[in-house]
Amino acid sequence: MTRLLKNGMIVNVFTNSLEKKNVLMSTEGMILGVGNYDTADEIIDVSNKILCPGFIDGHIHIESTTLMPHELAKVCLPCGTVAIVADPHEICNVCGLDGLAFILSSSEGLPMTTYIMLPSCVPATKFDESGAKLTAKDLKYFYSHSRVLGLAEMMNYPGVINDDLEVMEKINDAKKMNKIINGHAPLLTGEALDKYIVAGITDDHECSSELEAKERIQKGQWVMIREGTSARNLEGLISLFDEPYCQRCLLVTDDKHPHDILMNGHIDNIIRKAVSLGKSAITGIRMASLQAAQCFGLKNVGAIAPGYKANILVLNDLNTIDINDVYVNGNLVVENKRVIDFEIPNVRPEILKNIYRTFYMDDLKEDDFYIEDKHTDCRVIEIIKDQLLSNELICRLNFNKNNGIDIEKDILKIAVCERHLYTNHKGVGYIKGIGLKSGAIASSVSHDSHNLVIIGTNNKDMAIAGNAIKKMGGGLCVVENGDVLAQMALPLAGLMTTKSAKEISNENENVRNSARKIGSNYDIEPFMLMAFMGLAVIPHLKITTLGLVDVDKQEIVPLFLENK
Repeated sequence: MTRLLKNGMIVNVFTNSLEKKNVLMSTEGMILGVGNYDTADEIIDVSNKILCPGFIDGHIHIESTTLMPHELAKVCLPCGTVAIVADPHEICNVCGLDGLAFILSSSEGLPMTTYIMLPSCVPATKFDESGAKLTAKDLKYFYSHSRVLGLAEMMNYPGVINDDLEVMEKINDAKKMNKIINGHAPLLTGEALDKYIVAGITDDHECSSELEAKERIQKGQWVMIREGTSARNLEGLISLFDEPYCQRCLLVTDDKHPHDILMNGHIDNIIRKAVSLGKSAITGIRMASLQAAQCFGLKNVGAIAPGYKANILVLNDLNTIDINDVYVNGNLVVENKRVIDFEIPNVRPEILKNIYRTFYMDDLKEDDFYIEDKHTDCRVIEIIKDQLLSNELICRLNFNKNNGIDIEKDILKIAVCERHLYTNHKGVGYIKGIGLKSGAIASSVSHDSHNLVIIGTNNKDMAIAGNAIKKMGGGLCVVENGDVLAQMALPLAGLMTTKSAKEISNENENVRNSARKIGSNYDIEPFMLMAFMGLAVIPHLKITTLGLVDVDKQEIVPLFLENK
């Protein structure tokens, strides 16, 4: 069967132009022609509409949306996202190969294609206590899967630079299979960056400055411009929308809550924001379609042209990316902004069983968070607004009151508690930039090992919040004066839910608002931000179950400095 989209203006991503042409496509998935065609089995008049290729999110963690893949598809398809490239290292750090099997099976056959990059860092570093460890041998079998495109973000850049045998084995396996290798090397520059690229790593999504991004482009890498819930790099990288740099960029969300997708959009929102900053919508569309496909070696994807996959968006307006209809493989999947029902994949019960059981730890007590005063300067994690980077702040804390916590100076306590292996290890320190005035917040979403992370103004509420998360089997929680104010259950690996996007969005907004009621700064998303304080591959100071980590030196450092 053939369909004809007639009388529309086409975004030509090869010439950066608008052309009034008709599009003939088959319901088997291919664009058959672009021109003056006037006959087909079905003719749809798209007068006064703009047609552009569907969007591809080049780097996303499904788990960070908290949604099952089919629920994510329901909210992303109306935003024009017809494909995502997912790295399941979150759930694999908790559940190992069962996590990978879960993501593959639960995303099979969806109208939003889910490509997979095999997780390269499970665990992310030697400072992490994960629920599993995946070796090169574990991953090798999965390269034959039709939706596996390569090896996901190589966060262990020190391992690459220092020729770590396990790291290089994973990279070399991917190269032998002619697969893509994603990068993750914030602030890496010069000769170290050269060596990282020589290893075969083709892109990076961690750029936070124009200088950093342009060096990568000059050296042949693709740059993924990220605009997620906490990490929002678009404004800092907006000059990349200009020639010649725009030719080597694509758009990604990385980590984005469903509430933000429902309220603001997905990849479409990044393009709208770029337009509001004075940049071309067509440039953004090209980044989100053709260039994303080129980055991942996807042939005949990302353009409205003969022989290309018939993934087409029908827009009411170009600059606002106002999407009316979406065609995937030549078939209508979104009509008048509403998703057409589709079949939900089945997941084997034995896989689900292991995904639901992921907490192995004792109940927490107030004393678990007590810190003995060493009467010297102390290292404090200082967050940076809109970034995943964090600074090391050195200061003298007052232990005469509240065990070093200073609410007036916004210095709170942070703890990361091991939940996978029953080690009961706990890293406890201090953090600045969250803003709580009372109570505590806790979450089982803590990249990438996803141990239990807690930030609070007192030890009692921290223990109560942590135990509430354990009782739920994972999720987010806000506590004040011993009472649970709000919670959001994430029983699938402590990361995801079976609820709809709207349901979990409401719960997510409730915990966010509750966090704000106890003082959380309004210009941050505290749960997403605290989730990255345990990721010891993003400079400069982080904390894991083993204690504070100097990311630049890749070593555990003491909370207190030595007396001189």
